[in-house]
Amino acid sequence: MKLTRRQVLTTGAALALLPRRAFAAMPELVAAESRQQIAPEGYPDTAIWSYGGGTPGPEIRVAQGDRVSRRLVNKLPQPTAVHWHGIRIDNAMDGVPGLTQEAVPQGGSFEYDFQVPDAGTYWYHSHNRSMEQVARGLYGPLIVGEPQAPDIDRDIVLMLDDWRLDPETATIDGNFDNGHDLSHAGRFGNLFTVNGRFDPAFEVKNGERLRLRLVNAANARVLEVGLDGLEGWIVALDGMPLEAPLVVSGAFSLAPAQRADLFVDVTAESGAAASLLSIERDGGFGLCRFDVGGQAAQARRGVPEALPPNPLPEIGDLAAAPLHEMRLQGGAMRWLDRALLGETEMGGRELAQLGKFWALNGRADRPEAPFLDAARGSLHRIAFVNETGFDHGMHLHGHHFRLIGANGEPGPWRDTVLVPPGETRQIALAADNPGKWLLHCHMLGHAMSGMTSWFRVT
Repeated sequence: MKLTRRQVLTTGAALALLPRRAFAAMPELVAAESRQQIAPEGYPDTAIWSYGGGTPGPEIRVAQGDRVSRRLVNKLPQPTAVHWHGIRIDNAMDGVPGLTQEAVPQGGSFEYDFQVPDAGTYWYHSHNRSMEQVARGLYGPLIVGEPQAPDIDRDIVLMLDDWRLDPETATIDGNFDNGHDLSHAGRFGNLFTVNGRFDPAFEVKNGERLRLRLVNAANARVLEVGLDGLEGWIVALDGMPLEAPLVVSGAFSLAPAQRADLFVDVTAESGAAASLLSIERDGGFGLCRFDVGGQAAQARRGVPEALPPNPLPEIGDLAAAPLHEMRLQGGAMRWLDRALLGETEMGGRELAQLGKFWALNGRADRPEAPFLDAARGSLHRIAFVNETGFDHGMHLHGHHFRLIGANGEPGPWRDTVLVPPGETRQIALAADNPGKWLLHCHMLGHAMSGMTSWFRVT
């Protein structure tokens, strides 16, 4: 059948009315081997794994309510997948092999397409063999802008990471099955980077107000973050705005996978340097510098206004919500006596020989049955009881939750809670996102060696 010229023109006009994105190729996110100068200048560059040719991967920045569409192309020597950390996402897009999708094989691809309901600071990273793949550089920032830009001069994303490099060759230590790391605090690096670079510097002016978006991308290191030559407020945690900005006084903790948005005023004088610091027992070190040159404003600004809240579910009567206890068990010093691996009960020595040193409620690795089977819209309390000698950062996929304070009142919204050794942290979860969701320790070696579970919302 031949179309007349009128029919062709009519068809063309109709096609022009369709959304442009229906015809545009989905942007690719290529995971591949590459090289980058991780160590200081004078050392060799480092073979890494990256998205888009470098680490961190490409910054994905969209407006609240927009869609993120990326076609993952796997050019790595291992299967992989992408988890979009902190986004309340469609379950099929969550990127967890064996639970929401199959791992993408070498040479394969997978299309991720989802809406972002909440403004804030998020990130994406590998979720297959993640202890290794994240440590090799497979992560990047995902920034969702508020409908109205806040009163700041500059917006700076800072992805914090530590790398374990050979001190002579600057190659990544490939011993990812190290039993000491797996059974102790986790894999710690010997070189710290911000945005994939050692000791980076940013040029700023005295009096400028900066938004610093901090993302802890390290495998296991809990950071104690401080400011020098900067005066600031925490305005959001794990992407979710605080009801009122919190003054930064001394240092604050940032566990692996956690984020903190700061508004800071540059108080260091022109010609000096301000710093973001990691406060350690031995005195700490600088993470990055802000070289001050010139004057931005004569008058000091006041306390910043709170960011607009995100459309999160209501937390109802906590006293009426059922309480579920999750016991964090195992590790060095408090070894597992016994635990279930699948449906087989094993002794601690047998489990250690299989590289399993940790358990959640007596189960090593993700069990067949969910830890929690929740009706959609129901409210639950979860108590994470840390019976081990180490910190654990417990992360829930697909949801944010409210940390319950010592007074029993709901505190800030989080997606990852740091549970110190011998202590308990209780959260309130409004299970409003249907699907099968991972729940695990984000000290990635702990997850690899047993600290992984899941919950279901139907």
